[in-house]
Amino acid sequence: MKKTILFILLFTAYSIIAQEKITTNQAVINFEASVPFFEGIKAVNRSVTIVLDPKTSTLLCTVLIKDFHFKLDLMEEHFNENYLESNRYPKAVFKGKIEKFDLKDIDEHGKEYQIKGKLTVRGKSKEIVVKALLKKVYGGIQIISDFPISIADFDIDVPDRIASKISKTAKTQLSGVIGNDELILLTLK
Repeated sequence: MKKTILFILLFTAYSIIAQEKITTNQAVINFEASVPFFEGIKAVNRSVTIVLDPKTSTLLCTVLIKDFHFKLDLMEEHFNENYLESNRYPKAVFKGKIEKFDLKDIDEHGKEYQIKGKLTVRGKSKEIVVKALLKKVYGGIQIISDFPISIADFDIDVPDRIASKISKTAKTQLSGVIGNDELILLTLK
């Protein structure tokens, strides 16, 4: 009986460690393009996909634009139809390399990493560098990162009559837990 349990545990550990990538499709992006004294422009997207490949230190983040939800339906409509043209450009993608990344260095205290990569929004790409905090949590690895997005970098046309009501740089914060705790616990030991 003990040999059978040991065999099952070893097989499970091997199959979990053999996974090349760890993912989630339930990460969250909070978006804000508000300016003082005007109505807040805030949205949330709770269906963000993140893929982390520990072997190559690659992080891929994919966002469906129509999954951003605003407090006001009209704001959401303008965001999708006029500014990001989500029918024409349905998703935004960030693909980057985490510098000096080693899965074994991730612990409960967290470590800040720099990620260099390419952000593509509305069919336009820009090389960016962002910081991300990665730490071990129940359920996997938590990632928190801020992505400031300049409207001008992605040719987002804002009419002059409302340009003063919208920030020229949108604040976006990515947060989520990728993987599962069995993978993390076995890999980090």
